[in-house]
Amino acid sequence: MNIAQNLENSARFFPEHTAVVIDGREISYSQFNDDTARIASSLATRGVKPGDHVAFCGPNSYEWLAVYFGALKTGAVAVTFSHLLTRQELEQILTDCRPKVLFTADEKLDDVAPIRQHAFLHTVIAERGDIGCTDLIAQGDAAFETVDRQRGDTAAVLYTGGTTGTPKGALLSHANIQAAIHNVAFYERSSQNDRSLCFLPLNHVFAQIHITHSTFYTGGGLVLLPAFDLDQVLHAVARFRVTKFYAVPTIYIRFLGLEKLKQKLSPIRYCFSAAASMARETVREWKKRTGLAIHEAYGMTESASMVTFNHYWRHVVGSVGTPASLVEVRIMDSDGNPVTAGQEGEICICGPNITSGYLNNPRETQAAFRGPWLRSGDIGYIDPDGYLFIVDRLKDMIITGGENVYPREIEELLYTRREIQECAVVGLPDAEYGERVTAFIVSSPGQPFDAALLKTFLKQCLAGFKIPKAFVAVDDLPKNNAGKLLKREIQRKFS
Repeated sequence: MNIAQNLENSARFFPEHTAVVIDGREISYSQFNDDTARIASSLATRGVKPGDHVAFCGPNSYEWLAVYFGALKTGAVAVTFSHLLTRQELEQILTDCRPKVLFTADEKLDDVAPIRQHAFLHTVIAERGDIGCTDLIAQGDAAFETVDRQRGDTAAVLYTGGTTGTPKGALLSHANIQAAIHNVAFYERSSQNDRSLCFLPLNHVFAQIHITHSTFYTGGGLVLLPAFDLDQVLHAVARFRVTKFYAVPTIYIRFLGLEKLKQKLSPIRYCFSAAASMARETVREWKKRTGLAIHEAYGMTESASMVTFNHYWRHVVGSVGTPASLVEVRIMDSDGNPVTAGQEGEICICGPNITSGYLNNPRETQAAFRGPWLRSGDIGYIDPDGYLFIVDRLKDMIITGGENVYPREIEELLYTRREIQECAVVGLPDAEYGERVTAFIVSSPGQPFDAALLKTFLKQCLAGFKIPKAFVAVDDLPKNNAGKLLKREIQRKFS
């Protein structure tokens, strides 16, 4: 087994179909597969062997994709992380994963320079590095045969975002990724006629596995943008007839501020949101404005994306759906015992898509599992129909005056207010209460909020200890490059 063979299959079945759209260019499956084979050949000539690490630290580009699949074809392990890392963070990760080859951008070469003294790094791929992607393709042999690997062999190491501390490299096998992308393709009813838009960073599990791998698995086209830009996204949707729109909650909120939204998104048949649970009010408003449901799934880096999926057949607003094929979800109490339907506890997962652990980190690996069950760190419950609902992150829970407060419950109510564009509820240190509940709010354009009115509104729905002690106006909320809200950054700034 080698997940790069999915690309080869699509090139065999749909050689003239567009595989990648970038910078206005359309690259066919035949051309893309040929380029990746040539790169694999060149990498093998340079000593890359099965099991070697090839690291990726660059923005979205055709070259990123081509070298990534070329590395997989050699049997190497693709190790991916953000190109926005500082020099210190980059050195820490590279020293941990010890890649033989590093693909990066020219602007990162100065940051990489100190790493070159280490014997493990043989080659830096960049236009001003040891060799550029163009030369790798030119020097390679298109007849290169993809190296077969065992199902349990590691295909990729994806470093987590590090929002809770030092990033960890989640080990994902060929079987893990294959199981995940098959589920994505099945539940999203993907086909060779789809065109998927991707502006999220390719190092992240959502863009890399959920979007990119599943698109190539089904022979569809990947419309790749370097980052999110509203005008570029709208242009790409119209010009390249995008049928599948992938985004995060903050982007959906931003789109809802546009006029004639249904007309602007007319080619799209399917919408999906990741990174964080979507506020119910946003889902309802999107359906009203566009006629499209925002489908959600529950997943994480350690699950190679999809754990649950909120259906075509019975879409339940506020839920993240039911378990995907061959995946089991169990709610456990603090002692590791399963709880009854409707009772809250930690979401734990078991299935063929689940990581075996973290690179060079047995302690974190052990802490992440209860037997075969991966501990998500999320609090949720399963209703009698089997639908999973996320209550909050375990680490985001606020303890104020001895009472447990889940910020998401408050945020859901705040999102029903038209004057609120975005919000985040966090706990800040308090000498009397331990933590004080505080709401940080980005107002809708031209609609400043009134803290007294918000407090009165929330008192109608929530117990007094859940009402924020303060409502703080901010221009924006900190997020990582995958669009996930960084509540710890808010706490650090305002504590």
